[in-house]
Amino acid sequence: MTEPAGLAPSDRDACALPDSVEGQILLRLVPRSWHPFLQLARIDRPIGWWLLLLPCWWSSALASLAAGEPLHLCDLALFLAGAVAMRGCGSTYNDLVDREIDAKVERTRGRPLPSGRVSVAAAKAFFVAEALVGLVVLLQFNLFSIVLGIGSLVPVAIYPFMKRVTSWPQAVLGAAFAWGALMGWSAAMGSLSLAPVLLYLGAVLWTIGFDTIYAVQDLEDDARMGIGSTARAFGPHLRAAVGAVYAASTLAVTAALVVAGVPALAYLGPLGFALHLAWQVASLRSAEPSRALVLFRANRDAGLLLFTGLALAVVLNDL
Repeated sequence: MTEPAGLAPSDRDACALPDSVEGQILLRLVPRSWHPFLQLARIDRPIGWWLLLLPCWWSSALASLAAGEPLHLCDLALFLAGAVAMRGCGSTYNDLVDREIDAKVERTRGRPLPSGRVSVAAAKAFFVAEALVGLVVLLQFNLFSIVLGIGSLVPVAIYPFMKRVTSWPQAVLGAAFAWGALMGWSAAMGSLSLAPVLLYLGAVLWTIGFDTIYAVQDLEDDARMGIGSTARAFGPHLRAAVGAVYAASTLAVTAALVVAGVPALAYLGPLGFALHLAWQVASLRSAEPSRALVLFRANRDAGLLLFTGLALAVVLNDL
């Protein structure tokens, strides 16, 4: 079995990757032979499923406010399960497509496929299993949401190829990751309207912003291989560009709340969201890749601030 390249000996023993979160309990509980598959599913990097989940939760809470109903707790739980499964599924697919590129990038060459710890055939079988879990979750929703959810497969399928042909692969990732901003509303309402569409736009812009920050880690490798990213495209204007994208995201999210006719308390959510994004922009430095990872991961808290504001308004509105 080939050891992951580019890792310190102590890290090889734990099968850790450079951007893994330390202290993952699940990795300690399962046999070591399972670790490469958990890494394919990004279980060691939970920020991914958080960022996929949060637009679902925003949208579900917004629907509750618009309809004057309690939080749809069952839907929130299903979205959690679906986000973990589909984040893993999408990541496994991405690693299958990008395994040759990943082998040439310092940050990714230790991943299960390029390092040889998982075969292509095993990864494909694992991908199918993850997709089936996601399908089971999707089938729990109404027919409109099932069809809508299937539509998300289009941006998911084309995303891994976009870095080869455009400097804006983050926009395609945004189209995929933000899909939950439509799903939460449709699960509650059985349809769509302007409010969730505006929320979706805000979530797309948010994704472009945080994934641009994430791409700062690979600027040198991407430039060497001719891989496109908004981090490269923005160049010396990186901070201003991310700031503009984040500002547009906040405006779109706020517009969604206005259209939905939510109570004033709900606007605490976009306020906290905006303040957190402003802090990220103020802290961003293109010459500090390690800082970029910290700021990228901090977007879980930004998204939770928005959801908390919406959920608090729902709860207090029911009292």
